[in-house]
Amino acid sequence: MEDIKGNLAAVRENIPEDVLLVAVTKTHTPQEINIAIDEGVTDIGENKVQEILDKYDHVKPVRWHLIGHLQTNKVKYIIDKVCLIHSVDSLKLAKEIDKRAAQHDLTMDILIQVNAAEEESKFGITTDETEGLIHEILDTCEHVRIKGLMCIAPMVDDPEDARPFFREVKEQYDKFGAIEHERLDFQYLSMGMSHDYQAAIKEGANLVRVGSAIFGTRVY
Repeated sequence: MEDIKGNLAAVRENIPEDVLLVAVTKTHTPQEINIAIDEGVTDIGENKVQEILDKYDHVKPVRWHLIGHLQTNKVKYIIDKVCLIHSVDSLKLAKEIDKRAAQHDLTMDILIQVNAAEEESKFGITTDETEGLIHEILDTCEHVRIKGLMCIAPMVDDPEDARPFFREVKEQYDKFGAIEHERLDFQYLSMGMSHDYQAAIKEGANLVRVGSAIFGTRVY
């Protein structure tokens, strides 16, 4: 078993108190996740709906985040289980979330996923498309509340090289965070993973998604 307690302590030394740590638990067991929860982790992130469903009843009380790509046909399975969906990148997906949230009489909190580097291998909209999608969601999705933006920077050898992409998304975050709307409540700028979370924090991230630095290398 990886030294989860020690790893978690080391990660926390690099994270200011006002930055939310979401521990990413992809491929890791409920036993490992519960160790992290016992050490004070309050939020965990999963990339896949199926992993949430498989682990949900075996993990201690915690806030679940869906941080990976979400297909519209999977929304119904997690709409009442997660506190935040990080990866909304289309009006079609937002409308499905809205429909399922209405069925459960709840308002679903989401982040808009921005692909600042415009990498074809990653999901997300361009920074130029952000404003349009935000307004479309506000106009059509009464059971969706936009809580901020999410970004996955390109994989680079030096995390400092990712900072311009984080900076670009932070500029969008500041721009829309100033708008007053009952379903627009920018609280989270979700940027940075195990290899680059410190660079993301320097550029204004207030939520980081850290997995392997806590739980060790994933075994597939």
